[in-house]
Amino acid sequence: MTTPLLSVRDLRTVFDTDAGLARAVDGVSFDVATGESVGLVGESGCGKSVTAFSILRLIRPPGRIVEGSQITLDGTDLMSLDAESLRQIRGSRVSMVFQEPMTALNPVLRIGDQIAEVLRVHDHTPGKEARERSIEMLRLVGLSDPAARFDQYPHQLSGGMRQRVVIAMALVMHPELILADEPTTALDVTVQAQILELLAELRERMGMAMVLITHDLGVIAESTSRVMVMYAGEIVEEALVGELFDAPHHPYTNGLLRAIPEPTPADRGRRLAVIPGSVPPATDWPSGCRFRTRCAYAWERCEHEHPPVYQIGAGHTSRCHLAEEPWRRS
Repeated sequence: MTTPLLSVRDLRTVFDTDAGLARAVDGVSFDVATGESVGLVGESGCGKSVTAFSILRLIRPPGRIVEGSQITLDGTDLMSLDAESLRQIRGSRVSMVFQEPMTALNPVLRIGDQIAEVLRVHDHTPGKEARERSIEMLRLVGLSDPAARFDQYPHQLSGGMRQRVVIAMALVMHPELILADEPTTALDVTVQAQILELLAELRERMGMAMVLITHDLGVIAESTSRVMVMYAGEIVEEALVGELFDAPHHPYTNGLLRAIPEPTPADRGRRLAVIPGSVPPATDWPSGCRFRTRCAYAWERCEHEHPPVYQIGAGHTSRCHLAEEPWRRS
């Protein structure tokens, strides 16, 4: 069996809060193969972004990654590295595209200097060469007149252009893995499509793996080959994208799919399905199945027995007792 590029095992990330211990990520395990594009989807508050920040070990007090969590990048144990070794890996071997480019970019530095800084830190690239490579990267992400853009500041660019700059910063070192955390949330629909197409094109060209974090299953369908559905700090279902859309197993996944608008004449005027309630606070996950308080199929077993990960098919898993008692769906 091929060794995965990224391996995460029993990842637990907690935060000390006034309301108690928040178990934001609670026993997450998954692999990402070299060159693979994987989606991580779920509602706000389910732990998606915390998972990405944990992989990069960017969790700061009052948060912490619990001892026993394992994160391995191409054989390198990221949990055992010191701060300096981690800095060398972040931005070079693994990079992140953040959700909001205005917070990812320094407003008082020229955008070209911010890209060039990545080259100077990780590759010790001299000034003139760093400028040339930065301009080439701006051209690669589709910015017009990249030499002029190099000298501009973030506030002089549109939201879509700023996101392209963030992508340029993330990819300038040709990393093995990119973590894209809701990279199109703040953009209008047309620009969203352009950014997703750009990420897919660059990922293919550079042979990178990608974990795409989003709440939008439509984005997942267009941009990834495999998807992990996250709820209440856990991965509750995992499958190839086609299989997940054709035969979802977990009731939460079913709810997410039913909430997607269908732009066909037959569906005009149809009310969108909604999942009742909301994600519970991480300080007070329900006993048993964490989705039971919002699930139409919940029964007594769900209240008392936390569901394990059941094998539904080849590469398809679900954390739901309906795997053993499917007749309860009827």
